[in-house]
Amino acid sequence: MKKFMIVCLLSVALVSGCSDTEERPSTPDPDMSSDEQENGGQNDEQDDQENIDEAEQEEQEIIDEPESVAENLEIPWTIEKEGETFFLTERTGSITRVEDGEAERQKVELERELSLVPEARLLGFVLDPEFLENDTAYAYYTYEGSNGPMNRIVTLQLGDGVWQEENVLLDEIPSGRVHHGGRMKIGPDDKLYATTGDASVPELAQDLDSLAGKILRMERDGSVPADNPYSDSYVYSYGHRNPQGLTWSSDGTLYASEHGNDANDEINRIEAGENYGWPIIEGNEEEEGMITPIFTSGEDETWAPSGMAYYEGKLYVAGLRGSAVYVFDIEAEEQREVISGFGRIRDVVIEDELLYFISNNTDGRGDPEENDDQLYRRSVPE
Repeated sequence: MKKFMIVCLLSVALVSGCSDTEERPSTPDPDMSSDEQENGGQNDEQDDQENIDEAEQEEQEIIDEPESVAENLEIPWTIEKEGETFFLTERTGSITRVEDGEAERQKVELERELSLVPEARLLGFVLDPEFLENDTAYAYYTYEGSNGPMNRIVTLQLGDGVWQEENVLLDEIPSGRVHHGGRMKIGPDDKLYATTGDASVPELAQDLDSLAGKILRMERDGSVPADNPYSDSYVYSYGHRNPQGLTWSSDGTLYASEHGNDANDEINRIEAGENYGWPIIEGNEEEEGMITPIFTSGEDETWAPSGMAYYEGKLYVAGLRGSAVYVFDIEAEEQREVISGFGRIRDVVIEDELLYFISNNTDGRGDPEENDDQLYRRSVPE
């Protein structure tokens, strides 16, 4: 089968900090106590080093304004991070690797040609938990089938800087002109989750025999988990229009972000087997046997929520139409905008008290500025 390759290389200069370490005297200090001299002053050394480490950590963590980590990205969609290395999927069909101040755009060889319909191409991406040992990742992409665009979930293998499609885990996920879903995450249960859109056919979201308009759950080998809510089915929840974000709280609760119809965007608490209403209800509407969102933008506002991350009781959510990062306080039931001025935001990741986000201004719907799109970081806003 013909393979389609996208080849390019990009170098990006980053700024990294370093600190000097102070050498310690090797001879005893006459001012030390006898106990301190016996252990070579190690207690003071340890205290001093701890103070230095704490000071460096505080200096490292306090970044009040977003700073650029990588530039000139091509319609980035997903942020994945392993140690100090970032992997950023780009809808054009490449993965940009960022490490040690340099960015490299890596080839992706796929078995099917990427579809060029709006919102499509290379979307979700997640590294295998054993990535450092097996160089394996999972990807979600839209391709041109014989009867129009379709989505599939595959494994990718990294070798010599090239990602190659290895196995198809799930194919022929309905697609359309828009509403492809595409977010993928590995949950705390070690299962692979993926969101799918309604493929512009709203009634498919209520059809349990269709993979459209769902949150799917599978084993990492592509098989159906025995404890899924519907026998021999990947469907974990249904009644979704175009879910774009997934994250889990510290207690294992799953949350999802979802695009509404013009407005009525949603943040949902996801439970196995539940119906989230689309297209029968949306926003704050209610219907027996259907779940309403814990947050909604309402009829007069649009967030177009995308990637999301959980941190200390709050959900941090990227906003495309809202051009912001929003924070949703789950217990207080309050939401507000915490980052703006960078255009459309596609994905967010939180690690070590730092929030990373990618702009999405080169997708034809934004207003790109010089060096867009970019990966940014700042301390997690409260």
